[in-house]
Amino acid sequence: MKGVKQAVERVIGINTWVWESPLTDTGLLPLLTRIAGMGFDAVELPLENAGDLTASAVQDALAATGLTPYVVGAMAPGRDLVAADAGTIRSTQEYLGACIRLASDIGATAVCGPFYSATGRLWRMDDGERERAYADLRENLEPLARQALESGVVLGIEPLNRYETSLLNTVGQALAALGPLLGNGVGLALDTYHLNIEERSSADAIRQAATHLVHVQVCGNDRGAPGGDSTDWRGIFSALEDVDYTGPLNIESFTSTNASIATAASIWRPLAVTQDRLAEDGLAFLRRASASPDEGHPL
Repeated sequence: MKGVKQAVERVIGINTWVWESPLTDTGLLPLLTRIAGMGFDAVELPLENAGDLTASAVQDALAATGLTPYVVGAMAPGRDLVAADAGTIRSTQEYLGACIRLASDIGATAVCGPFYSATGRLWRMDDGERERAYADLRENLEPLARQALESGVVLGIEPLNRYETSLLNTVGQALAALGPLLGNGVGLALDTYHLNIEERSSADAIRQAATHLVHVQVCGNDRGAPGGDSTDWRGIFSALEDVDYTGPLNIESFTSTNASIATAASIWRPLAVTQDRLAEDGLAFLRRASASPDEGHPL
């Protein structure tokens, strides 16, 4: 029937940060087996430090579980591509290069994260200083974009909320900053948590990203399971359909039991009765919502 949207069978994944940080070869297979057993299609693998994961171990775990992989990076203190000394920029490029190599080796199509400055680094900029920071970002990201393009991988650059960065908070800022790199090894990765804080309309921001949208992370407005929260899920799903987004929906949440990750993400309390429950509830909601793309969204 004309005007009725068709259901999209979406790939639904989850980040291993829901349970564990850092993820290493040792805990890889048990955790991926658990995720696959819940019914997820995909998994986000955080490479917090080069060498935490080896391609051979990841390949074996993926083969055993059938999960589709995506790689995410962690911009820990001291990882910066702007307003930093040459040594810091070089070491950050080396780290991100390791993320790209891992993704290429394991068959992941995207490496995503806030690849511009350390999460939690904040500083004031006037218009001129911001433009210079954007120019520095393009210059320092360009060799990584080239590496990604040659490796069959795309870098998904993620805007963060104002409390985690002062550089890229909105889709509009990201489009302005990345300019000619977009479509050349670089795209946008959007997270509903940050959209909910920074954008006047999460749905319109997704439409603004349009064809540059390569990856979507989802969670509730409290950073818990998506669904049953105040997020405009109907609008978000409608916008994803409008821009013909066919990529994954990956739940990104965090455990409060790991000191470093809890501090970085400001997780001061459990976000569900158990982490398994968070994952299961989020998956059930995303399955229902994906199956009802129009008026029937069970939101």
